[in-house]
Amino acid sequence: QVQLVESGGGSVQAEGSLRLSCEISGYTHRSYCMGWFRQPPGKEREGVAVFSMGAPSYADSVKGRFTLSKDDAKNTLDLQMNGLKPEDTAVYYCVADIFSCEAIGRRSGSWASSRAEYRYWGQGTQVTVSS
Repeated sequence: QVQLVESGGGSVQAEGSLRLSCEISGYTHRSYCMGWFRQPPGKEREGVAVFSMGAPSYADSVKGRFTLSKDDAKNTLDLQMNGLKPEDTAVYYCVADIFSCEAIGRRSGSWASSRAEYRYWGQGTQVTVSS
């Protein structure tokens, strides 16, 4: 049973920083696509950043502000978020899949699409940014 457990959410003021962490357990196979999605209030979910084949990809809205990293020894996937804006307010989800992010993107148009289907999801952690 694969489990993704997020931590690190909270409330900050604009321009502040938060670090989200995803602890991954129960793998019986190597996951090729791992990353973070978010769902702002009243909006569709959207991809934030993914790690595929050793390289991170970011949504345009977070490039230069967010950094994705992973620790294979600890089985964790972290998202460092700097320069936070009120529009970053959302529930953030850790996601993973046995297929590559590219394969997921081909099926849905983009790895970051609201239609992108990831096999494994965490329970979510709230991030609130006030102006």
